[in-house]
Amino acid sequence: MGALMSIEFIYRIAGMVFFGVAGVVLGAQYGQLAEGDPEFFAQIFGLLGVLIGLVITPWLTIRPIRSIRALLARISGRTLLAGLFGLIVSLIIAGLLAFPLSLLPQPFSQILPIVVALLMSYFGVVVFISRQNDIFSAFSFLPSRLGEGRLNDGEEGRSVLVDTSVIIDGRITDIARTGFLSGTLLIPRFVLAELQHVADSSDKLRRQRGRRGLEVLANLQKDSKIPVRISDIDAEGTREVDDKLVILARQLKSPILTNDFNLNRVAELQGVTILNVNDLANSVKAVHLPGEELNIRVIQEGREANQGVGYMDDGTMVVVQDGSNYLGMEIDTSVTKVLQTAAGRMIFAKPIGKPNTSESGSKRE
Repeated sequence: MGALMSIEFIYRIAGMVFFGVAGVVLGAQYGQLAEGDPEFFAQIFGLLGVLIGLVITPWLTIRPIRSIRALLARISGRTLLAGLFGLIVSLIIAGLLAFPLSLLPQPFSQILPIVVALLMSYFGVVVFISRQNDIFSAFSFLPSRLGEGRLNDGEEGRSVLVDTSVIIDGRITDIARTGFLSGTLLIPRFVLAELQHVADSSDKLRRQRGRRGLEVLANLQKDSKIPVRISDIDAEGTREVDDKLVILARQLKSPILTNDFNLNRVAELQGVTILNVNDLANSVKAVHLPGEELNIRVIQEGREANQGVGYMDDGTMVVVQDGSNYLGMEIDTSVTKVLQTAAGRMIFAKPIGKPNTSESGSKRE
């Protein structure tokens, strides 16, 4: 921020000098034309030029450059490349048309080549950007590293925006190692900043979660089978991380990897694809049909009378009818019903056969 202010100050000084000198020259000439005192008008116009240069120089130099940089940061590299191709093609066509247009009588021979070049440039950029999907799909056989590393079209080259919650969760490391995710894991700088803020929290639990997230991120960069990139892309106009992710996902046409329920719902309402880790975990759990037999260790009582609760290896809850009589024991059960809830899959079963007491010791007294 200090460097930016110093640069703006230098530009203001340069603008004051430039407009001041221009004001002096213009004032002297105006004084001669008005048959007045050239020195008086030179001083007045010079002071006015200094004031104008002090005020408007940043708006003519620093501010437009900053706005252009912010705009370019929001546009994907793929879109920029499509616009550049469109500009090049349109300028080539305008150059070919310039010679026959220059043979027209004046003033058309001087005006029309410039007008045609401007119009062709505009329409070339617009057409190539609007049809970029079709254009790049025609060259899909070529290896490409555009935008955030690859094209977003196709499963092999898309970028996947990563939310803070899924980094802290930690399961993303195992998912990435399996190879089910493809493309590039794109982590915006503001997500990393939020993760660092959590790691620096005064609350012990939040601090531990944040530090775990930083460790997970380091492991991803070292061991992941897919590339992980930390990017400076940002979304202007909002400070909320979730809102920034949704805006960037719409601009880059990329899915968001998360396990945040609220972000999931908001993104879906705005047409953004969500890759929810919790949904994936529930989807890959084994499917059990009524009548199948399961060996379950009953570890606690259920909410209803005489119910017992156990868990399978993948974490699925199994509610055992009359299972309270078998606490601490392994028993064979028969599945009676499978219920899918918002929290995950729940299995209801009833005991069959005799309990296995070889590992659990004696039955509860």
